[in-house]
Amino acid sequence: MKKRIYLVAVFSLLISSCKTKPSTEQAISEENTKPNVLFIAVDDLNNMIGPIDKFSNVKTPNFDRLAEMGVTFTNAHVQAPLCGPSRASIMTGLRPSNTGIYGMIGDNEIRRPDNPATKDVTFLPEYFGKNGYHTMGIGKLFHDHAPDSVFHESGGRVKGFGPLPKKRFVWDGIGKGIKGVHGKTSTDWGAFPENDTLMPDHASANWAIERLQRDYDQPFFMGVGFLRVHVPLYVPQKWFDLYPLEDVATPPYRADDLVDIPDVGLQINDLPMMPSTKWAIESGEWKKIVQAYLACISFVDNELGRILDALENSKYADNTIIVLLSDHGYRLGEKGTFAKHALWETATKAPLMFAGPSLPKGKRIDAPVEMLSIYPTLLKLSGLPANDRNEGKSLVSMMLNDEDIEGTYALTTYGMNNHAVRTNQYRYIKYEDGTQELYDHSIDSNEWRNEANNPKYKSKIEELKALLPKKNLKWDSESNYTFQPYFVEQKARTSEDN
Repeated sequence: MKKRIYLVAVFSLLISSCKTKPSTEQAISEENTKPNVLFIAVDDLNNMIGPIDKFSNVKTPNFDRLAEMGVTFTNAHVQAPLCGPSRASIMTGLRPSNTGIYGMIGDNEIRRPDNPATKDVTFLPEYFGKNGYHTMGIGKLFHDHAPDSVFHESGGRVKGFGPLPKKRFVWDGIGKGIKGVHGKTSTDWGAFPENDTLMPDHASANWAIERLQRDYDQPFFMGVGFLRVHVPLYVPQKWFDLYPLEDVATPPYRADDLVDIPDVGLQINDLPMMPSTKWAIESGEWKKIVQAYLACISFVDNELGRILDALENSKYADNTIIVLLSDHGYRLGEKGTFAKHALWETATKAPLMFAGPSLPKGKRIDAPVEMLSIYPTLLKLSGLPANDRNEGKSLVSMMLNDEDIEGTYALTTYGMNNHAVRTNQYRYIKYEDGTQELYDHSIDSNEWRNEANNPKYKSKIEELKALLPKKNLKWDSESNYTFQPYFVEQKARTSEDN
């Protein structure tokens, strides 16, 4: 009997000893119980990808693969149809109308003492860093890359959107703008360079892949920002070969589409620095532009696949949340031009996908949601305390339990006091001068007929108008958009008014 008691005591002591002196591997495992986060931003990607629209038989096996891994929001909308203010909104968790960031802004200028709304804001990656995460980032995540010291480890970003061939066809216009006052941009398309290894996005994927092979003693937040599908639409020839020109479709278009658009809407849509659809038709370039855009999508899809492979083969495969997003949509001829820069559907709608250990697989949600929800959703999924400054709503209950699907809506702002509201059936736009647009998507998914003056919709317009922001701050002094005379003039005029 005494021998038995002795053996039990020894066994208990051994167990206690193991518990009080964990191995390094055990310690890492215990500290890594919180999920990792892989944040992937794709520039200028619209909803043509396979899991959403599958436009013109687009080939996106890895977007399709990610969709099967988690939840795809098919009706997600940005808070600004321009990269600078859109990304600032995602990363701060604040609406443009509440920060005055309506145009481009330097990464280090977002958080400044003279902007009360953002002077003490905690950026999304920082919030994870302050809650025990090792944060890393590469590529275009904010407008340029990221504010100084936001990431514990930064891979930076290659400047510009190259590489570029020596001889280029460049659509390069200034239109009504004044040289030296108004900015201009250039857009062209074609097969270049020779192989993927020469593309900055390939290098960014390599950086992420290498870091997924490392050991960490903390959970990690990793941001990867791809430059494509942003213009110029250059990727290697093999991606163009996927889309024979004769098989490429073009988006729906009507030459008289803008006859019922208010003057402010026309001013915003005056984009001489971008090709017009009329020119693309007359020159025979429309299909070539769409082909190039689809080729760029497939290139990015391949880089996404390389990262998903690395994650799948890593020790982090079963404990990593993935979010993939774009900063806005992109028009490929709809409403007369090739650009984002509008409060219409194809400019504000962009992909949003989540995958992770606690989320359902292969689920689609068609309810309208906002990119503003990314910040609080990631906090909820990671088990971190909510940030009470976030103006978006977590999408976790929607993904898990189909809660809050009815009655959802999304707000987009472009410039001061120009807003769009997207509900399940309607898009309502109100401009700074009070003029309006209304589109009923149940009968007009292309937004070709403005119903704002139709008495049938009077009560619906009042209902949608009540959803608009009540506060519209003046332009932040460091936020500008010089590519269009309208925004230069609006900032000058509203600054004087205030």
